[in-house]
Amino acid sequence: MTERVKVVTLGCEKNLVDSEIMSGLIDQRGFELVEQADDATVIIVNTCGFIDAAKEESVNTILDMAELKQTGRLKALIVSGCLTQRYKQQLMEEMPEIDGIVGTGDFHNINGIVDEALRGKRPVYVGNPVFNYEQALPRKVATPRYTAFVKIAEGCDNACTFCSIPIMRGKFRSRSIESVVEEVRLLASQGVKEVSLIAQDSTNYGTDLYDRFMLPELLNRVSEVPGIVWVRLHYAYPGFFTDELLETMATNPKICNYIDMPLQHSEDRILKRMRRPGRQRDVRELVAKIRKRMPEAALRTSIIVGFPGETDEDFERLCDFVREVKFDRLGVFTYSSEEDTPAVRLPDHVPDDVKEWRANTLMEIQREVSKDNGSKYIGREIDVLVERYDGRSDVYIGRSQYDAPEIDGEVFISKANTAIGEIQKVRVTHAYEFDLSGEGIA
Repeated sequence: MTERVKVVTLGCEKNLVDSEIMSGLIDQRGFELVEQADDATVIIVNTCGFIDAAKEESVNTILDMAELKQTGRLKALIVSGCLTQRYKQQLMEEMPEIDGIVGTGDFHNINGIVDEALRGKRPVYVGNPVFNYEQALPRKVATPRYTAFVKIAEGCDNACTFCSIPIMRGKFRSRSIESVVEEVRLLASQGVKEVSLIAQDSTNYGTDLYDRFMLPELLNRVSEVPGIVWVRLHYAYPGFFTDELLETMATNPKICNYIDMPLQHSEDRILKRMRRPGRQRDVRELVAKIRKRMPEAALRTSIIVGFPGETDEDFERLCDFVREVKFDRLGVFTYSSEEDTPAVRLPDHVPDDVKEWRANTLMEIQREVSKDNGSKYIGREIDVLVERYDGRSDVYIGRSQYDAPEIDGEVFISKANTAIGEIQKVRVTHAYEFDLSGEGIA
């Protein structure tokens, strides 16, 4: 009987790409990929181990899937990803439900691991996280047919004191331009219109392979691929955001007016403790430069509240910073103590209830900022990638170039006259806290 395999993905888009490659390898082997875990004889849980909440979700998911050995058809439960890379010994010792594990540098061996697990060998494939996939590997894209993520690099060299990514993903390693472009060509031939380029630190792209910042060159090469309409850039590290990159993004019409630049905090003392590049003055100057050269760009950032040593005064100044800069998109996270990271050893940790209060307070401020920012679109015509239809409301729903998949706002369209997966011109009539609505234009 052909094995039926379900891949469960947790965590970030980089994990999603890894799952898509494992799915491609499994499909190439001749196993059947299934949508429902109840139907599977083999389940692969691709875990996240970035923060405590993600670890807890990963462990709970593993235990939930393990129950299918009694209630379903499950014969082998395999765990992959960041959690296994970091905690291989603990997982194998403390979770007998697991039949095999694979780390972040070994998932290309997934078919052999499945074979061994089915034979009862309980394999452990967790070496150094050095694997960097190329376009030659098969891939089963799990996102809608018109959009896909493309990983341009793996790992990170920045050594932020709060971050465990280098432990789980290794040193920064760029893919070659040719490899990325070839993969985008393949995706475009399958109907993909929007590619989102991802890496832990995308602005550092190419420095290890070409001895200089090569992201502008990569963006231009990807945008030349026939069929690609939008090129979206994620995780632009502020310390490496060069003038050449800004000019490329400002002048290339296929590159989305969207800059995802995690800043993490505003206050110099906290940034120094985090080991982040530059100081608030540098950040303000960079934001001003971006907005002058790309006045239409939506600027997204992420902020960590409750970092060790963050005082009430630091938080108040952070709130003022968010009010003044008026980010178009903002994600707020509470600091999570990660073992083996330098921040764990810092003094003056903030109580959990204070961290939660600060996160909620900052998001309330951002709600008002977002609604005010959204009002500038009223009366304007924007392009919207249509993603689904809501029959109850008789509206189509999509995203503009100012909104990334899954994490940002949406546009609700009445009188749409195009198909799902196509670009619809929309005249915006209303702005809400995070979304827009408008009418389709013929």
